[in-house]
Amino acid sequence: RNIAALGAGALDLRGVRRYTDAEALIGDAAVDLVDICLPTPLHAAAVRAAIAAGKHVLVEKPPARTAVEAAHLAHLAAGAPTITMPAMCMRFWPGWTWLKAAVDRGTWGRPRGLSFQRLGAILPGAFCRDGAQSGGAILDLHLHDTDFVRHLFGRPQAVTSFGYSHLSGEIDHVLTRYDCDGADLVTAEGAWVASAGFPFTMRYVADFEHATAAYDFAADPPLVLYRDGRPPEPVPLAAGLGYDHEIAYLLDCIRAGRRPERATMAEAAEAVAIVEMESRSVKTGMTIEPEPN
Repeated sequence: RNIAALGAGALDLRGVRRYTDAEALIGDAAVDLVDICLPTPLHAAAVRAAIAAGKHVLVEKPPARTAVEAAHLAHLAAGAPTITMPAMCMRFWPGWTWLKAAVDRGTWGRPRGLSFQRLGAILPGAFCRDGAQSGGAILDLHLHDTDFVRHLFGRPQAVTSFGYSHLSGEIDHVLTRYDCDGADLVTAEGAWVASAGFPFTMRYVADFEHATAAYDFAADPPLVLYRDGRPPEPVPLAAGLGYDHEIAYLLDCIRAGRRPERATMAEAAEAVAIVEMESRSVKTGMTIEPEPN
């Protein structure tokens, strides 16, 4: 109502209740679901408070600044009567859900090589440039692709990473090879660049035995399939972005009273742990294997 009068892309918030602090929102009995989009170091306290108040929770990635803290939140969420889900949006992103289905079903045969790339100009403000807060690009940006590799193949047997720090004090450019069952070569590159005009880049190339798929967020169409002897085939995708689909999925879970399966707090905590392995690999120059469970 009244949105059209406010201009394209605007939202009419005149009837929306506003709060001066998070505690007031979390404590409001009329609130059923809390969406936590705070700076990363503030996630854990807000999640704990919301769960204690009996709220459902959607928490932005990463769910916490460290893997230990994220694992604690996963344990807390598992024992709560309400639902807490991490906002791992790539698990719901059109084109990426297609890749997950293609790998799981073996539609085009075994995936021989998969490469992911996520690059962008560092955001303005102090948060990103303070690696103690943001974790650097390796945690704040690259985590998406680390999580998706884990989503496809489970926890990697080892990671070998190369990179450097130049903006935040943490790793701001990383290239990782993941040793995974189910694919011959899996890599992901993530970076913040200093140049403000650099366009956001989100791509993957998946080379299967019988076809090659290329996704580029900036392209039209974004997903194209290549097969021998055929012209490139645009792949039709669902409308909307991963953010839309993850929220719709969570609301369906809440209405049905079932725990989310497509994105869990335990998986998000493990993705943070893998990123920490990658960071150690960059800093030591060694291949890093996960600690035993």
